[in-house]
Amino acid sequence: MPDVNREHPDEAPAASGWTRVVTARPRLSLLLALLFTALAVVAGSGVADRLASGGWEAPDSQSSYATAALQRYFPDSQPNLILLVDSRGAGVDDPEVAAEARALSRRLDADKAVTGVTSYWDTAAPALRAEDRGEAMIAARIGGSDDAVAKALDRIAPEFRGRQGPVQVRVGGMAEVRHEMQSTIKEDLARAELIALPVTLVLLVMVFGSAIAALLPLGVGIVAILGTNAVLRGITEFTDVSIFAQNLTTALGLGLAIDYALFIVRRFREELAAGAEPLPAVVATLRTAGRTVLFSALTVAASLAAMFLFPQYFLRSFAYAGIAVVLLAAAAALVILPAALLLLGHRVNALDLRKALRPLRRNTVDASATREPGAGYARLARLVMRRAPLFALATIAALVLLGLPFLQVRFGTADDRQLPAAAEAHTVQQHIRDEFPGNPGGEITVLAEGGPGTAQLADYSARLSSLPGVVVVDGPAGQYAQGRRTAAPGPAEAARASGGAAYLTVLPKGEAVDASSQKLVDEIRAVDTPFRASATGTAAVLVDTKDVIGDRLPWAAALIAAVTLLLVFLLTGSVVIPLQAVLLNALSLTAMFGAVVWVFQDGHLSGLLGFTATGSIETTLPVLMFCVAFGLSMDYGVFLLSRIKEEYDRTGDHQGAVVFGVRRTGGLITAAAVILAVVMVAIGTSRIANTKMLGLGIALAVLMDAMVVRTLLVPAVMRLTGRATWWAPRRLRALHNRFGLSEGGGQTAEVPRHDAERDPEPVNSV
Repeated sequence: MPDVNREHPDEAPAASGWTRVVTARPRLSLLLALLFTALAVVAGSGVADRLASGGWEAPDSQSSYATAALQRYFPDSQPNLILLVDSRGAGVDDPEVAAEARALSRRLDADKAVTGVTSYWDTAAPALRAEDRGEAMIAARIGGSDDAVAKALDRIAPEFRGRQGPVQVRVGGMAEVRHEMQSTIKEDLARAELIALPVTLVLLVMVFGSAIAALLPLGVGIVAILGTNAVLRGITEFTDVSIFAQNLTTALGLGLAIDYALFIVRRFREELAAGAEPLPAVVATLRTAGRTVLFSALTVAASLAAMFLFPQYFLRSFAYAGIAVVLLAAAAALVILPAALLLLGHRVNALDLRKALRPLRRNTVDASATREPGAGYARLARLVMRRAPLFALATIAALVLLGLPFLQVRFGTADDRQLPAAAEAHTVQQHIRDEFPGNPGGEITVLAEGGPGTAQLADYSARLSSLPGVVVVDGPAGQYAQGRRTAAPGPAEAARASGGAAYLTVLPKGEAVDASSQKLVDEIRAVDTPFRASATGTAAVLVDTKDVIGDRLPWAAALIAAVTLLLVFLLTGSVVIPLQAVLLNALSLTAMFGAVVWVFQDGHLSGLLGFTATGSIETTLPVLMFCVAFGLSMDYGVFLLSRIKEEYDRTGDHQGAVVFGVRRTGGLITAAAVILAVVMVAIGTSRIANTKMLGLGIALAVLMDAMVVRTLLVPAVMRLTGRATWWAPRRLRALHNRFGLSEGGGQTAEVPRHDAERDPEPVNSV
């Protein structure tokens, strides 16, 4: 469809289809939006309390099966609550200390939510006692769902924490870790919103000048966030949703809504400045910028939808939240925002807060004061295109160099070290790692089903203990090391067999999730047995998670690439540009992945940023960051390509179109990227290490894409490919002419050649 006639801007094409619906009754549209927002507030209330803090494990894996089966057969074999009992210098074997500890065990066991209790004072197990004999553990399991466990902890922890007679008790264990993580994330998210909203408003005022125009993108973002919270609340009725997904809701809700609103408001003000009345300006905006927003939303949603291919509900949760917030942000930008713009008309430029600075500017002689907006980006684009090979090679080399640390990535699992160093659950677990014998939390547990006999279990234990990397094997047949029994079974070992099943614990020599422990899991699973054997534990969960992600990742990448290629082809009609878009977008993420390893794995800047480095990266995080960052990169790519395509269709001048596109969108993309980066950095102030990595990593990716790839690499590459950039086979071009959509409407060069450098632009444009 044709754009607004630039010589006669009041002769805009009549509104049709959904554009007519949007512009017909703007007051009714705003009233319905207000009603929707009110209902979303009610429907989404309390959503954080229904979100879970796990979801990293693959549900259909061997380790997940073994964990669930062990909870059925031997509830006390999988403790999730630890009471760390400090004897206060008397020693754990002191009679008064022992009496108090046994009383604590009985009180804990009597709680209806607790399904099993084991303590040093009941078993005399060395693994439950600190090497200096000053502390010992009481281990228990709280059964039920995550919500039930959290409620039980709220009751149990205050009752046992602190001074208890002659001992001091601290609370730890994975249940407490997850509980603290959940409460910390809620507090951090509230603080991030308090940081992001006012800073974003200030930046929008700086971008638009007008306070009225600045409030519009913020309003769209709030509608998207509240609507997504309501969607997540509904999804929790059917499946688990990770609490980490709320961070993405806030980040994308503000970031994308502001991106889309910036693009639409900017185009609307441009049409007004060209002389159009409000209604024709809105129609032209929806037919141009509106289409771009729609394409962008579909591209981002496709990237996020790839996470549905992974079975972990941690990743699926981000797909739920991300797709909901993207579609709601686009809907608000394409329905609510045009109604508001139509009613505001020229008042969209009201309350210009920059007027106070203009007298100061008049007193300053500055040649830049008279230059057209975007002139700096145009000069940069022309410079890049004159030296295209140099800029292309230098930029690619720099991005590859920044990404090199990712070649040394080591994958691990999330644990208590995600929490702040001062968190009680973190300090308890760290104390157990440092002061207790063996490798607490690093054991590999093997479940034997099918009625294994004592002789079979003894033979199996001996063979497992003979494997390289095994320190000791404990089971119903006793303790084994290096292929022979070293201790006869006691009462605790006898309790490891019940109901036709038994379990053994294998203590590896290495760390919980290092390469040797992961290799040991595969070796254990390869041992032939006459019964069914399933291995679980930290290393086993990691092995299964890596296998699942390794299997699904190529399909996810193929899905993202295929949808991106299709959508960019429909936008541009070229088969070259979609390939460029996919490759350059992927290249823009190298700095993010390199920084993730250099900072969060290796620990550089850990003191400054306030987190504990574990020497590994949680396995699902790079997948999540790739899907989110790739989608956001395509968001900016679509904005740029749409304006280049529009100008190329008008003039047929390839280089002029590239300069035009960079000039018209350079400031817009930079402003949008800075605002989104501010939101992501606010999320990155979280005290949870994974959330910090997600926020800061994506902020870096967004800035690199907007300020390096879009301004340097894209113009250089498009200059090198020349007019071949727009090539497509005849049949595909016919397909695009029939189904494709673009800002220029697909009309090719029927007007005189246009000088991109002299095209008028509104003074207050982004």
